[in-house]
Amino acid sequence: MTLQFSVLASGSTGNAIYVESGDHSFLVDAGLSGKQMEGLFQKIGRDMRDLSGILVTHEHSDHIKGLGVAARKYKLPIYANEKTWNAMDNCIGEIPTEQKFVFGMETVKSFGSLDIESFGVSHDAAEPMFYVFHSGGKKLVLITDTGYVSDRMKGTIANADAYVFESNHDVQMLRMGRYPWNVKRRILSDVGHVSNEDAAIAMSEVAGENTKRIYLAHLSLDNNMKDLARMAVAQTLETRGIRIGEQFDLYDTDPRIPTALTAV
Repeated sequence: MTLQFSVLASGSTGNAIYVESGDHSFLVDAGLSGKQMEGLFQKIGRDMRDLSGILVTHEHSDHIKGLGVAARKYKLPIYANEKTWNAMDNCIGEIPTEQKFVFGMETVKSFGSLDIESFGVSHDAAEPMFYVFHSGGKKLVLITDTGYVSDRMKGTIANADAYVFESNHDVQMLRMGRYPWNVKRRILSDVGHVSNEDAAIAMSEVAGENTKRIYLAHLSLDNNMKDLARMAVAQTLETRGIRIGEQFDLYDTDPRIPTALTAV
């Protein structure tokens, strides 16, 4: 079965990723309005009515803003762990019981030929977790919203064919920027977001012979730029013996423009 995905939107203004394999397709997070998400689906030639469900990573608004509306309109199952359900219950409106499913941390759920594995990350949410998709011998990893990448995470995500990997900020831009110090400290902490350089170090430690594509995701609008992120990641990888274009390629993501629907 072909495993395909599109990063519909990525950044502090809203996040949503589409993944499909065979008869099953999932939206990971719904951090934009229902109308925006419908428009993004149209751009990749897909329809939200055909979704098998929505997988939630954590309860921050840039990941669940449109979740309740989309679930009710299209009668979609929602999957999240118990602590995330409790944390977001008051934010997404009433969801019928038959649409609410618990997806525990560090577990695998199978949907036909598609296996979805959850793993914990380090972020200031109730119990944040991201997902690895396995199908037809291919492996796709989604990992953003983490202050660092632990050895446990690295073991789970190693040697994927494709990654959607957080590259949130340039440390100097963040330090010199307009954010109040308490916000800067949160972003720089172990429960914040990884910088361009830290992302690249983690990439160098998990990329393997299967790895062909890495998408730089969740870039800060205020403290990063696509060109800067790509350059910083490429430079750091090069110091660790990895040349972009030889082992794997880097790709941008955008807050408003979906990436092309791509086979892993």
